[in-house]
Amino acid sequence: MINIALVEDDDITRRSLCDRISSDADFRVVAAVGSCAEARSMLCNRSVDVLLVDLGLPDGNGIDVIAWAAYRSPQLKIMVITVFGDEKRVVSAIKAGAIGYLLKSDGTQQIGIAIRQLLDGGSPISPAIARHLIRLFAASETCESSTRSEPLKSREQEILSLAAKGFSYGEIAQMLRLSVNTVAMHTKTIYEKLSVNSRAAAVYEASRLGLLDRI
Repeated sequence: MINIALVEDDDITRRSLCDRISSDADFRVVAAVGSCAEARSMLCNRSVDVLLVDLGLPDGNGIDVIAWAAYRSPQLKIMVITVFGDEKRVVSAIKAGAIGYLLKSDGTQQIGIAIRQLLDGGSPISPAIARHLIRLFAASETCESSTRSEPLKSREQEILSLAAKGFSYGEIAQMLRLSVNTVAMHTKTIYEKLSVNSRAAAVYEASRLGLLDRI
């Protein structure tokens, strides 16, 4: 059973999403809250596998919830469900730790499929959001190489490559014959070099800078 939590302030949308998610026998909605404060309290007291977050919340920005949740639980799968599709919010959400981004205008019919894609290591993204990201990648190609982040060492490259494929800290440690603590230390260094604070953001930034191409 997959435990799913939802952060959405609109009552009708929240109920609709809960109904759609609960229709899948493998999914269980363990909490559905409507504010940043409620989200933090809920995540401190619940075991959650997938977190769905709206960005426009009454007491703050959903991106802050994403960053807090990703830092506290690196293995948590986080997806945005919102009406906001501008490039600034998209990039901020991804850098904060979101690995999926759906627009409410796409409807809730495919939410179950999107959650399964998250669990399978994918990044479900609305077509309009994908176009934003393509434009951003294209623009990054015009940047001078001197603007790139500090190069990653070979061990850091190995760990980032395996992280990009969806392996956990424990699995990476076993594959590279390292301790979990060592993998965590290398990961922290990778985040610092790329100026990010989550796995999804590290993979995104490394791809944007062309670092993954060399792994």
